[in-house]
Amino acid sequence: MFPGPSATLAVRAGLIVASIFQTPLICPDLMAARHICFATCAPGIEPLLHEELRGLKLAKVERQVGGCYFEALPIDIWRANLCLRTAVRVLLRLSRFEAKTGEQLYDKVKEIDWTTFVKPNGTLRVDAKVKDSSLDHSNYVEQRVKDAVADQFKEKFGERPSVDKDEPDLRIAIHIFRDRVTLQVDTSGHSLHRRGWRKAQGFAPLAETLAAAIVMSTKWNRKAPLIDPFCGSGTLLIEAGLLATNTAPGLFRKRFGFQSWEDHDKAGFERLKDKLHKEIRPLGKTQLIGNDLEGGRLRDVEDNAEIAGFGGKLRLQSGNASDFDFRPGWNACIVTNPPYGERIGDVRDLIPVYRAFGELLRSRAGGFEVAIFSGNRDLAAELQMKYLRPLFLKNGAIECEILQGVIPEPAGDE
Repeated sequence: MFPGPSATLAVRAGLIVASIFQTPLICPDLMAARHICFATCAPGIEPLLHEELRGLKLAKVERQVGGCYFEALPIDIWRANLCLRTAVRVLLRLSRFEAKTGEQLYDKVKEIDWTTFVKPNGTLRVDAKVKDSSLDHSNYVEQRVKDAVADQFKEKFGERPSVDKDEPDLRIAIHIFRDRVTLQVDTSGHSLHRRGWRKAQGFAPLAETLAAAIVMSTKWNRKAPLIDPFCGSGTLLIEAGLLATNTAPGLFRKRFGFQSWEDHDKAGFERLKDKLHKEIRPLGKTQLIGNDLEGGRLRDVEDNAEIAGFGGKLRLQSGNASDFDFRPGWNACIVTNPPYGERIGDVRDLIPVYRAFGELLRSRAGGFEVAIFSGNRDLAAELQMKYLRPLFLKNGAIECEILQGVIPEPAGDE
C-alpha cells in the first residue's frame, strides 16, 4: 500500500522525466505523515461515529453531515476500516480543485498518477455526487473521470483498466459542490456493513452498521442482559456481542480496497490484525437473549453467532414478542427492530402488534433501558411511550428513528 525507498526513487525519477516532456503527474505520497480522510455513515449517525473516531484517538476529528473528517497515518486507515462499527466507508482525499467544465475535470483527474492504485489490466468504478454546480449530471462526471484514468493508462501502457461495478480493484469517489471538486479513493472497497460474519441473511436484514448504531445509542454497560424480542437473523445480538467482546468488526472480512494498491504492506497489516485478535475478550456471563415468532430463524442466528465467535452463547427462544417474559430485577437493555411494514408485514396488521408490545414493556419492563428502531412513526406512536426520545436517521431512502430511554416503573409500584 505504501511505497518503500526504491519506489520513492522511482517516483522522483518519473517526475524528472515527466517534467522534461511538460506532463508532470501528481504522485500521491502515501508515505506522507498524515492523510485527510472522510468516514461516511448513515445520516443521523454522525455523533456516534464521531465518538468512535475519538475513541480510536485519531487526529483532528471533525463532524460533518453524512460522516466525519479525520487525519490519519497509514496504519490509522487500516485501524479505521477494521475497528469502526458505524462507518460505511473510509475515503482518502487525493485532491481538491475547481472545475466548471468536463475538460477542466478531465485534466485535473489525469494529473494524478493512478498507477499507485490500480494496474493497467485492473478494474475500477467511479461514484459521483454533484450539487449546485456547473457540472450537474453525475453520470457525465463519472464518465469524464473514467476517461481521464483510462487515457492515462492507454498512453503509458497501451492498455486501460476496465469498469467493474461489483468487484473493482479501485473505487473512486468524487464530490462536486458549487464547482469545488473533492477527489477521493475508497480505502474500504465494499461497504463496511459487509462484515463477513453473516452466513444466513434472513428476510430484510438490518444492516450491520445500523445495528451497531442502535446498540451504541444506549448506555448498555456490556454486562447487563441485552434482549431483542424481534431478533430475526440476529443482527442486533451479533453486533452487541462483538461490542461486548471487544471484537473489531472488520476482522471477518477477506479484503479491503487498500489491499489492491501498489506496494501494500501485507506484513504490517497482518501484524495489526494479530494485535486486534489478541484484544478480543470472552463474552463471559453477559446474557444476549433473542426471541422471534418464526422458530426456524433461530438456526440462522446460531449460524451467524458461530462465525462471529460466540456460538452456543446466546439464549434463544421462539414465541410472540408480546408474550416475552421480562423478569423483574434484570435491569436489562432492550434493543429491537420490530417490523414496520416497509418490507415485512402490512401496516394495518402491525398496529395490534405494536400496541401489545408497548403494553408489555410498560407493565413488565420498568427500569429497563430501551432502543426501538422504527421506520413508521404512526406505528411507533402505537407503543404509547411518549417519554422515549427519538434519534432521527435514514435507512437508505426511509426516514427512521431510534426511540431511546428508560421505561418508568409501573404506577403504584414502590
